[in-house]
Amino acid sequence: MADSYTSSPGELMSLSTADVTHVLIALTLLLVAAHACGQLFARMRQPAVIGEIIGGLLLGPTLLGAVAPGFANWVFGSSKVTTSVLGAMYQIGLLLLMFLVGAELQLRATRRERRKVALITGIGLAVPFAIGIGVASVLSTKHYSGPHGTPLTTGLIFGIAVAVTSIPVISRILMDLGILETAFARVVLTVAVLEDVALYVVLAVVLGLANTGGQGVFGLWSLGDTDDVPLTALYYVLASLAFLAVALVGGARTVFSLANSRFNLVELRNPAAFRLLVLFVAVLACTGLGINPIFGALLAGIACSRADGGDRATSETWVSLKQFAQAFFIPVYFAIVGLKLDLLHNIDLLFLVWFFTLACVTKAASVWVAARLAGEDSKSAVQLAVAMNARGGPGIVLATVTFAAGIINETFFTILVLLSIVTSQIAGYWLDRTFRRVTEPETVKT
Repeated sequence: MADSYTSSPGELMSLSTADVTHVLIALTLLLVAAHACGQLFARMRQPAVIGEIIGGLLLGPTLLGAVAPGFANWVFGSSKVTTSVLGAMYQIGLLLLMFLVGAELQLRATRRERRKVALITGIGLAVPFAIGIGVASVLSTKHYSGPHGTPLTTGLIFGIAVAVTSIPVISRILMDLGILETAFARVVLTVAVLEDVALYVVLAVVLGLANTGGQGVFGLWSLGDTDDVPLTALYYVLASLAFLAVALVGGARTVFSLANSRFNLVELRNPAAFRLLVLFVAVLACTGLGINPIFGALLAGIACSRADGGDRATSETWVSLKQFAQAFFIPVYFAIVGLKLDLLHNIDLLFLVWFFTLACVTKAASVWVAARLAGEDSKSAVQLAVAMNARGGPGIVLATVTFAAGIINETFFTILVLLSIVTSQIAGYWLDRTFRRVTEPETVKT
């Protein structure tokens, strides 16, 4: 045992020069492609995240793999070390993305807007979610399921995919249009926050169910060694809700107390490092409970942001965290998402068309009806319906984590990523076209 322990630190430092060079070549190509394409899309007033995915797509089997398969395989597929390092970068990027998403979640609606928010959230979330599950129940889900997928888990993924909304994409679009402080923006972002938190709870349950009984399963529930699906589902629902409640009720207070403790040497040395430690502790806590780590990352972001409460000193900390994450890890994550896409072999055009139609029409119609019931005029209801249809980052996260968990197959993964990209572009184009030359649009009430 002693020999095993003393040799492990050396093993951590045993990468050869060739291994390091190979990793750096792969990371260089991914970073250049992600940032260059992200900048091009930003100049075209499109979400940069789409460009980052396109950058990875160009390096994957869709283009580089088809034109120069030998070179593409040498860079991204021939070295186990490179594959492992990129996998680690991918996971860290995903966790940092969810952490920053959580930090940006704010309930912006005023008291008089709460009825409107409640109606749009209730109808705009429940109806698409139920229809998605209903459609999946009459289909043969084996065509879309992965090795660990079941009719139940695949059906829940259908429901989430139809109902999900992207907060980062919407907020960036509204910010660029200069309408972030309007009633329209407050309602959209508050509804998006409530919907996403609810759907992430469902996703945590789905991922827990998918891992039950599998090899290498880790977490509290796995110790019981039971395959009882209803009991397992109940555990993951209760565990996720309990973790959510603890994080929302006591998370911010705990982080605030620790951050202001004179014994917190990490905070005194580097406030950004302390917030990263909060992220890691939350992720480890979720892992211990058997809940997917992304849920812990999301709640860690919420707790840290609420603890800081807009303090000017900590705002600089958040700027440094965002710069750190968005310079390297998050672009690498999105580029690897694109790298995994194979539009030449893993796409079903018929499935793409009907699922895209189902998701967009169902979500838009539900939000439009809810907005009208809440007293919005027809134009405002249309703008809300279009904005809430953008799936962006959450849709991509849904695709990546369920594909990695073996719940969905490559075809469904590709469809979900394309759905997220296209709906974000449509929302951005529509809202930009509607509000561009108007300082205070008629459809946006303040």
